[in-house]
Amino acid sequence: MKKFFTILLMLTILIIPQLGCNAQENNQGIEKTGFYLDTVCRITVYSMEGTEGMSDEEKEKEALLKITEAFKICDRYEKKLSRTIEGSDIYNINHAGGKAVTVDEETVRVIKKGMEFGDLSGGAFDITIGRVSDLWNFHEEDEEGKKAGTLPDENELAEAVSHVDYTKIEVEGNTVRLLDSEAEIDLGGIAKGYIADKVAQYLEEQGVTSAVVDLGGNIVTIGEKGKSLEDGSGSEFVIGIADPAFGRSQLLGTIPCRDKTLVTSGTYERYFEIDGKKYHHVLDPRTGYPKDTDLLSVTVIGGKGHSVDCDGLSTACLALGLDDGLKLIQGMDGVEAVFVTAEGKVHLSDDELNFNTN
Repeated sequence: MKKFFTILLMLTILIIPQLGCNAQENNQGIEKTGFYLDTVCRITVYSMEGTEGMSDEEKEKEALLKITEAFKICDRYEKKLSRTIEGSDIYNINHAGGKAVTVDEETVRVIKKGMEFGDLSGGAFDITIGRVSDLWNFHEEDEEGKKAGTLPDENELAEAVSHVDYTKIEVEGNTVRLLDSEAEIDLGGIAKGYIADKVAQYLEEQGVTSAVVDLGGNIVTIGEKGKSLEDGSGSEFVIGIADPAFGRSQLLGTIPCRDKTLVTSGTYERYFEIDGKKYHHVLDPRTGYPKDTDLLSVTVIGGKGHSVDCDGLSTACLALGLDDGLKLIQGMDGVEAVFVTAEGKVHLSDDELNFNTN
């Protein structure tokens, strides 16, 4: 299922020219943005190990070097997991005519994770929805810059839906085969989470002790915000969740985070209207049309290292709707969620979740 990754507003990130001692004491950081994975990505580093004795300029250079290398990880995984980049593992699987394809072990790992969420969601999340996604365009605008779009041909859509079935993916070792040669894998609903985990892991291995990774709304917080050099203390990051009633222009509330990951899926930005009817991007694998859901957005919160799980869960819950989505989250350990219904009501998976409304 092609996933909408809404960009959460990060209230704590400040852009400054250097990562010197004063910067760390004031809980500021060095930030860099890039365009990867078909979205704007942002990484901010607040503190690192091994910078003692460095000048402010050297600390800034070291932080930017780590961020640049982290973005290279995004690029490398995109070239492996994208279905549209010719020569990627997913492209090769989709164009193999049903033959087995040898792929990287990490590609196998992500595919298996996608199949796992297919099972968890009862098929509401299905990574073989690629052909269906191709028939919809949620990026069109009319001459006035307003959202526009056209409905797919009913016969073409029905044909595409007939090839959606993640259970017909065969994985043996490092080989993957589509038992239905006309099916197409699309990891858009889960890949960014996997990559966010890898980027955060790399930064920590490089001695980064405080940072925020934002891959188009897949957010990972490393440590706490800008530890003070005097007493080693810091403060939790405060991550804002957009109010779906206002797009990204207003916040619904905030969640304090330390070593956490958050992923939001929503129906309120990638859509178009025809004759007063709204068509959003969250497609039903069974019909090919936008899923009839009572939710506007779902934000899933988990521990650092589990962005891939939060990614798949946020999409699955959005498709399942409030009742079944709540049951899914409440039946799992280590994750919580914020659900926003079409009426604008907020439902928490746990009443003790530290969610601060505006």
